[in-house]
Order: sequence, then structure tokens, then C-alpha cells
Amino acid sequence: MCWSAAWPRDGAAPRPYVRRVTLSDEEIERYARHLMLAEVGGVGQRRLKAARVAIVGVGGVGGPAALDMAAAGVGSLRLIDPDVVSVSNLQRQVQFATVDVGRLKVEAAAERLIALNPHVTIERRVGPATPETARDLLSNCDVVIDGTDDFDARRAVNAACLALGVPLVSGALGRWNGQVGVFVGRPCWACLVPETPPEAETCARVGVVGALAGVVGSLCALEAVKLIAGAGEPLTGRLLVFDGLSGQARTVKVVADPACPACGV
Repeated sequence: MCWSAAWPRDGAAPRPYVRRVTLSDEEIERYARHLMLAEVGGVGQRRLKAARVAIVGVGGVGGPAALDMAAAGVGSLRLIDPDVVSVSNLQRQVQFATVDVGRLKVEAAAERLIALNPHVTIERRVGPATPETARDLLSNCDVVIDGTDDFDARRAVNAACLALGVPLVSGALGRWNGQVGVFVGRPCWACLVPETPPEAETCARVGVVGALAGVVGSLCALEAVKLIAGAGEPLTGRLLVFDGLSGQARTVKVVADPACPACGV
């Protein structure tokens, strides 16, 4: 099973349609621990196999998320990133190895993901998400995970997800702090960040503890699995904020902005 192309703007549950998806004997063994979960089971695992997830930014957040998505059995992953692997990436981007330095991130990550799970199809898109390209980059996807370190790219991805009716899982991190939110229609990501902060903190500017990237990336993957499988209560319209130094987390509600230029009515 897979979701219909358009998710309602009010965040209501999507309408599923049936697609003939079966699990091989090897896949049944591979996903046995998922199949034992009442919230996933055979139906949820087939939904995962039928799904296509776009991952924008295959770095500190997107890389660990991609590993978890591949391990979970998502049928198709679309990797979107314009960059090459640098030595400074290796402190937190565990999907890469030293021999990958200088290679396109989407190519190096694709090799790692296929080695992890050969049942997953990997699509590679080399280029940034911009207002001109984002909609084409994200078309025909069921869920989008945004782990970019650029506010303009995040704004373009948010607008494209709204236009396409695709749920957005957004993950960000810096220093010792991380956050994850899910946006389906209103409120959208732009309601949370209406303007780019004048002193926007990026990992390159303020630093980040490496292990935090895995935490945030895995939380993004967890939310995507919940959305696809129809399990539990996703963070729709909420933001989970994690403080790595204190080991504490809190969840806050995101309020829709009536004047939001992206989703306002």
C-alpha cells in the first residue's frame, strides 16, 4: 500500500490506495522485528516497501536518516545533494568513509545504502533545492526528509511540499542542540521560521557534536516510518527540541501563522 499523491492541507490522515507489493522470504527474515510490531506488521512493512522518500541533504541529518530508511525497508530513496565529501564531514556523517573524500555525496551514500539493503532502489539527484528546482526534485515522493544546513533551501523545500501535498519531516542541529518537526499542510515550516535569522547558526559557523547528528537523523527516520506505516502519533504540527548537554527533550506546538506567505489563507 502507498499513500495517495495529495495529503489534505489540514493534516488529516491520507487516503491509501492498494499497490501489489509482496515480501520475499529474505525480506520477511530481514524485517522480522518490524513484522512482530502490532503498529507495523505485514501491512505497514508493505507500505514501507511501496514508498518513495526524498532526503534533501545527505549530510549530518540526512545521512543517518537514509541509513535508517534503507534498513527499515523503504522501497525507494531519492538522495538530493550538490556537494562532495570533505574531511570535516567525517566527524558526524557516518555514512561516509575516508576513501569517499572528494566523491559526490549522493554517489558515496548510494553505495553504502545498497550494501546495507540491496532491496532498496536509490535515485540520485545532484544539485541544490531552490525555488526553481525543488518541485521537480520532490515530485512523486510520499515523504520528504529535509536535513539541509541552508535556510533558503529549507524554504524552497517547504514551499514545494505544500504545492505537492507531501508531508515534510524537518531536522536541524547545531552545537549540542537538535530539533525535529513534522509539517503536513498548515502549520508549515515557514510558520515556525518566517524569516531567516540575521545571524543564522550553521554547523560550519558554530560547530556541532558529532553524535548529535545520528540522534536527529534517526528521529527524522522514525517520524517518516510512523507516517508511512500509519503507526503511533507523528510530530505533526509539533517540534521536538533535544538538549544534548542536559539529556533533556521537550515538545512544543507549532502555531499556524495566518499571514504566512507559504501556507497562509
